[in-house]
Amino acid sequence: MKREITVDGKTYQVEVAECPAGSPFTVKVNDKPREVLLEQQLDQRNFTLKVDKESYIVEMPSVSGNAPLPVKVNNIPFRVEIKSYTLKPAVLSPQPMLMQTQRLSKTVVEGAVTAPMAGKIVLIKVKKGDKVKMGTVLCVLEAMKMENEIAAPRSGVVEDIMTQEGKAVNEGDALIVLK
Repeated sequence: MKREITVDGKTYQVEVAECPAGSPFTVKVNDKPREVLLEQQLDQRNFTLKVDKESYIVEMPSVSGNAPLPVKVNNIPFRVEIKSYTLKPAVLSPQPMLMQTQRLSKTVVEGAVTAPMAGKIVLIKVKKGDKVKMGTVLCVLEAMKMENEIAAPRSGVVEDIMTQEGKAVNEGDALIVLK
């Protein structure tokens, strides 16, 4: 999975290799490989990572749409923004091109709150017709053993729920429609 990540205004190209849970994995930052291991899950939003041979305590807030995240690493605050990294179609082989075309052909739902990453919906906290304020937790998405609260990006009324508890979702899938 490739991403463009901006930390305190400095942008990095980051690629994360998928691996079995509990195993070290490789993260390339601007094409420089680093070995990373989730050492300890302290709670839903706090964990210890070992990067190469050094350990870091990471504190993360809940994920709220595309808003910058105030992340602390060893108690030092950082402002982090994560953007999808897209490849130019000319460099894709036919199979990835087909997969990207299928991904792009998803129906865009006006007013939808979308999944910021792939994962599984573990809890839906609202129902159709509920009035919500900006910041209200709509649902909880589990990804990489972390539970991420998906909050309303604006105030509105829940018009539709496009997912269900236990369902796997991909990044960009419509979860809840607000009007």
